[in-house]
Order: sequence, then structure tokens, then C-alpha cells
Amino acid sequence: MSGHGERRDAVIVGAGHNGLIAAAYLAQAGRDVEVLERDEIPGGAVSTVERFPGHRIDRGSSAHLMIRHSPVLDDLDLAAHGLRYVDCDPWAFVPATATAPAIVFRTDLEATCASIERACGAKDAAAYRQFVETWTPRSAAVMDAFYRPATMRQFGRAFSGLGSTAGTERTGLIGRRSGAMMNLTAELMASGDSLLDRYFDSEQLKAGLAWFGAQSGPPMNAPGSAPMVGFAALMHRIPPGRAIGGSGALTDALVHRIEADGARIACGDPAVSITRCGNHWRVQTASGERRCAPTVISACHVLTTLDMLAAGGFDAGTLDRWRRDIVVGSGIGMAVRLGTTALPAYRDLPDDLPAHGVHSALGLLVTDRAHLVGAHAAAAVGALPPRPAVVAMSFSAIDPTLAPEGRHAINLWAQWHPYRLAEGDWSTLGAQAAAAVCAEVDRHAPGFAESIAHRHVQTPEDLESELGLIGGNIMHVEMSIDQMFMWRPTPDLAGHRVPGADGLLLAGASTHPGGGVTGASGYIAGHAALRRRRLFG
Repeated sequence: MSGHGERRDAVIVGAGHNGLIAAAYLAQAGRDVEVLERDEIPGGAVSTVERFPGHRIDRGSSAHLMIRHSPVLDDLDLAAHGLRYVDCDPWAFVPATATAPAIVFRTDLEATCASIERACGAKDAAAYRQFVETWTPRSAAVMDAFYRPATMRQFGRAFSGLGSTAGTERTGLIGRRSGAMMNLTAELMASGDSLLDRYFDSEQLKAGLAWFGAQSGPPMNAPGSAPMVGFAALMHRIPPGRAIGGSGALTDALVHRIEADGARIACGDPAVSITRCGNHWRVQTASGERRCAPTVISACHVLTTLDMLAAGGFDAGTLDRWRRDIVVGSGIGMAVRLGTTALPAYRDLPDDLPAHGVHSALGLLVTDRAHLVGAHAAAAVGALPPRPAVVAMSFSAIDPTLAPEGRHAINLWAQWHPYRLAEGDWSTLGAQAAAAVCAEVDRHAPGFAESIAHRHVQTPEDLESELGLIGGNIMHVEMSIDQMFMWRPTPDLAGHRVPGADGLLLAGASTHPGGGVTGASGYIAGHAALRRRRLFG
């Protein structure tokens, strides 16, 4: 195609859930929008495919912890477009030890505390009540901050009124209020381990909550990881949800909504360059197709965006400086997707569970934080973990559409597995690592390994090649405190904008607030695009 190409009001690069959410808000407002996606199907890491006959298997995420706390689902009326969630209740469990039964986290706080008391004693049960009371409003404030542009002013607004802590008296005095806010900030910047040690005695309980918090990637001894643990408190308000039909049911509903509003989604032809053309931007695909628009939202990996800008003639020195400031790291973990003949039979579960047992839950299969430390330390030197830390999800127990009758679909996520191995390579070590992941489930549910009929392994290299997750990092960019909020992915590129590139916006896990199924960056970028006066310029 010659010339500038077809005109649109906005072009979205990348049909992951954030790109689709941005497109949905624009299309809902009557804008002429097109989404360009390199993959053959939309959804990115929030998609579901038939890996084995009759089994619907997630390609990336499985449980949706955060988006149900957002305005997105109601704003876009996704229920009317086929999206249906079932509550994950129980929402998590920690397996039994040699001396204590399993700990089961229910939506109901008192039921959870009863389980903690059985396993850990009355003192830790009371401490958990206090933890939930303190961290529910804090986690809600963090969630609120996730759906606002990352500025100090917005951050302050989100936490206004939460300066009081357990040891600080709230008064009307400015000095006291300032001191209380400083105490709160210190607690938010603390490590997850220090938070857990402050509240609890039981290592079993601390290990489970630490593993829950570590799902963002950083270990729980890292500064600023306390809020990741604190999110557990919010699960008693709205638990994780399982989208009926698989994680990709969310993006299926978004696609239906977008197309119902007249927008387009083009798959299988990746964008390769973004070029400034007067007051507009031209996006060119690998096949030579061109789209021209005053607003472009790049919702793919930030390094992929920089590559497209380089191909379009953006200043090379500036791009190189930004690349040096972005820390992708060496992967986070790997996934093993299974088709089985039975559900895992975990040991020493309480008798008062619903019919589906703990199979609605995140199986936090660690009982000692040393397990997590060992796995992370191994990854730091490019080695496989001595014992992988595993989250087991067997949602076919609450969603029979995922597998044939009498069969089950099991998703196993394991950390930490390095993208760059010191010895060997993933083509030869992938099967060994996957076997270790399955063995870890079998440790807590004896006989599970014998039920495996199908297995699909996603090593860090596979996550990169299939889903565009550079370096195997499912969060795109490390979720360390120096690359969050106003610093994500760099101070220059924070705010979902590219300096010197008016009309070019950023979304996706590379941007605030980071990875996970939040939809927040798409929400922020979509609203920023709608506020632009020159959308039709």
C-alpha cells in the first residue's frame, strides 16, 4: 500500500487484554479504532486454546485476582458480551506439614481464621484478623493507585486518610498526621518477610502468604514487597475469579464488545514500525499494510515498541538510553499444563469444605520460606531450583467446560526458573524441570503423577517465543520497587507517554502498574487517548 495508508482515529498495537481494553473504551466512545496483533489469535497471555483433545488450556494467566476490583468489567458491560466469573472460594490453601493440617483461605474471614487456628493456633488466627483489618484499606488504596496515572499527587490522593497505623494515634495535628503518613510509607516500602514476621509466628502460614506475594516476581525479602503480601487481605472482599471457559474468556468478551462497537482487530500481521507523519503517526505491518492515526497506543512489550520507533527513524541515542534503563531480568518462572484423569488428592484437609474441596483455590505449595529462598537463589546463578515453588490450579473442578467428562485440566506455575541458564539449555532441560514441578505436586498429593495423561511445557524461552514475553519475564519488566509507579519502565517513559512523541501512548505490563490481569494500563491509556483534543486532527 502506498502513501500514508488507511486513516483511523486510533491504532492499538497489541491485542493483549490491556490493548483490547484501551480499544474498547475508544470504540465505546464512537472512535474509529483498529487493533493490530502479531499472533494468530487475540488475547496474548490472557488467552485459552485447546492444547489436548477436549481440554481448554490457558496460555498465560489462569486466576484473575485484580481486574474484578476494577471499574473495567462494569464500564464495558462485559457480562452482556459473554463474560461470567465464578468465585474462587476457597481462594487459596497451604498444604499440610508433618505436624499441622492444611490452611484453607475462604472468602469468609471467620472460616479462614478457624482454619488458621486449627493449623497454627489461636494467636496467629487473631493476628490474621488484625492483618486483614489493617491491610484491606491499604490494599484498596494501592488498587486505586493502580487505576490512576502514576504521579506523586495521584499516589498521595489514593492514600489520603490512611496515615494511621496500629501504633499511631490519629489526631488533627498536622505534625502527627505527617508522622503517621511517614510511618505508613515506611510500612508500604518494607519487605514482605518483615511484614509477615511482625504479624505471625507459624512458618507454614508465613510461607503461604509469602508465596502469594511473590507472584509478582520479586522475593519477599525485597524492599517494597510488603503490599504484595497485603493484597491477600483484599481477597476477603472480592476473591480471585475464574472466567468460565478459561482465562481467555475475558479477552473473548472484549473482542465481542469491540466488534459490536464497530472497531476492527487484525491478527497475524505484526506491526514493525511507527513513524511520525506531520501531526499523525503511521504504523506499518510486516506485510506492508499501513495505518495512519493521530493517536497510537502501543500495548506490547516496551522494548518491542522501542524497536518499532527505531525502524521509524526515532532518535537512536535516546532509544539506546531508554533501553539501558529498562531491567527485564532473566525470567521469573515456567508453566506446566496438564490433562489428567483425576484431581490432586491433597492430604489433611478440613472436613467442612464445599463439594469441590480446595480445587477452586490457588494451591500455594510451600510450607517453609527457605523453600522460596532456595529457588530464588538458584535462579540468580542460572540454575534450576533444588525444589521448584509451585502454584497448582485445578479449575476444571468448578468449570466442567475445560475438559471432557471424567478428565481435568491442571495449570502449574513454578518460580524461579532463569531464562539464561549457566549450564545446558532449555531445549534439553525443559522436560527435567517440568518433571520436578509435577513431583512437587505429588509430594503433597501422593499419586498425582500417575493421573497425568497430557503435558505441555512452557519454559521461559517458550514464553518468549509464543507470547512475546522478552526474556521470559511474564511481567515484561522487573516488578522491583525502582521500576514501579513513577519509575515504570523508566522515569522518562512513565505516565504512559513517550517524550517528544505527542499522540503516542504506552500500555501493557511494561507500564504502570505492571503485570497481572488488571487491565489498568489499558484503562489509563484509553482514557488518556479520549482526552486528547487532536484525536481527529
